[in-house]
Amino acid sequence: MGRSYSPDLRVRIYGEIEQGVSRRAAARRFDVSASTSVRLAQRMAATGTLEPARQGRPPGGGKLAPHADLLIGWVEKQGEITMPELAAKLKAERGVTVHPASLSRFLLARGYSVKKNAAGKRGRSR
Repeated sequence: MGRSYSPDLRVRIYGEIEQGVSRRAAARRFDVSASTSVRLAQRMAATGTLEPARQGRPPGGGKLAPHADLLIGWVEKQGEITMPELAAKLKAERGVTVHPASLSRFLLARGYSVKKNAAGKRGRSR
């Protein structure tokens, strides 16, 4: 993701526009794209502030969130289940297609990891 322009630059660009300079001229003066100055003016009109909007997806959502209890239950019950097997089971029972890597990140975020035991077999721990 790109970084937003500094609040100081945003204020200066909008100040030019407020003084009657065209949006494109203000953009040229501060060496930003014309669309940037247009969006700044639109943002000020819509929200009353020049602060940048939050970037990225809000936390806690995603495709797997509604199925968290089910997935964790499966992992607790069958600790040796692999991510492709878990993805296939989720597809069969809930109709949700998900990549095994996404399942791995989902479980890691909830404190699950794969450890080898003394026999050299993998087992899931929390």
